[in-house]
Amino acid sequence: MIDTADCVVIGSGALGSSVAFHLARAGRSVALLDKHALGSQTSPRAAGLTSQARGTDLMTTLAKRAVRKIESFSAETGETIVFHQPGALKIARRPEHVAQLEAEVVRGRRLGTGFEMISPAEARAKNPFLESRGILAVAFSPTDLFLEPSQIPAAYARAAERLGAKLLPHTLASGILLRQGRVAGVATEHGTIACETIVDAAGAWLRAVAALAGAAVPIVPTRHQLLVTEPVPGVDNTQPITRVIDANVYVRPDEGGLMLGGYEPDPLQYDPATLPDRFDIADLPLDFSVLRRLADSVGDQLPIFQRVPHEIGLRVHRGGLPTMTADGEHTVGPVPSLPGLYVAGGCCVGGLSISPAIGEVLAAWIVDGKPPMDLSPLAPGREGRIDEATLREACRSQYAHHYWDLVPAA
Repeated sequence: MIDTADCVVIGSGALGSSVAFHLARAGRSVALLDKHALGSQTSPRAAGLTSQARGTDLMTTLAKRAVRKIESFSAETGETIVFHQPGALKIARRPEHVAQLEAEVVRGRRLGTGFEMISPAEARAKNPFLESRGILAVAFSPTDLFLEPSQIPAAYARAAERLGAKLLPHTLASGILLRQGRVAGVATEHGTIACETIVDAAGAWLRAVAALAGAAVPIVPTRHQLLVTEPVPGVDNTQPITRVIDANVYVRPDEGGLMLGGYEPDPLQYDPATLPDRFDIADLPLDFSVLRRLADSVGDQLPIFQRVPHEIGLRVHRGGLPTMTADGEHTVGPVPSLPGLYVAGGCCVGGLSISPAIGEVLAAWIVDGKPPMDLSPLAPGREGRIDEATLREACRSQYAHHYWDLVPAA
């Protein structure tokens, strides 16, 4: 245990570990604490895939930056990670989503992602498990990649420790200390750490941690599930990530098998305040019928999943609690009216893949006193006053239309 640090990062998933590394690299003394084992909760249960086809310039820029940082991860951190970079297909089955793809291609070209429209036949040549029935248009992002997700938080934490950061697993934050209206320290079950800066990157518990300082951060932890099959003949890591917009389904190779996950219209939402302090994501109840419905929704395009689990065995069924926001954007930056408290969360089921860039820009903001780019669309508190029922319905709708640029009005 330590008595003081420049910055305490609460939560050691991909976002928290990335912030801790980038702060330590900038010369700040950092404590990275987690009430569980480091990097053990939602991050290792993620899909581990990037997406540079985003709906805004800001998110496209951050997603592109994250891919570049993963490509150069070893040189930057001294940690070796394994990734595969076959690109990603994004499929439209509705006319309005053809227009969405065309707009994303225009944005991608302007911002240098290499995003381009290809034919359904070209898409099938890249992914032999894809059928062209019902496909109106396909866009291809050539540099998107995927990786085993636990590598990101673990590698960032190790790299941060080599730079002097103190790693504090199994350390529950029980209070945030304030002095004259600003952050003064963190109370934990093992003692108090005096500090001037706190980064709340507590994932599903982010809202509860912020509340320790009297701050309200409107996010909703939402169960997300995926499956991975036993090895399937013909699968290899050169086959691209494949997404179907209206079905909100993604597929990628995984150790010789196929991963499928997605975003159902009626997700299970959680209130961490009602969970025991030591609730572990490993104990999250799962429901395979959700994945069955998602697989059925893309039966014409990805019929191989109709053989799961009866002919093709199920190797993995896992789930986590990513956090959703009312507008579907991340929540990153200082908490209004509480100097010294920053937030890195509201990942909207995309935190792991973009964490290298989020950690970098938030650390720069903390060190320099100003953001390196306009991050106001991600500002905590941008929603204004919002009641719980409205928040939950907005978050549900954002989850249910995760790949849609224009979310239908409730």
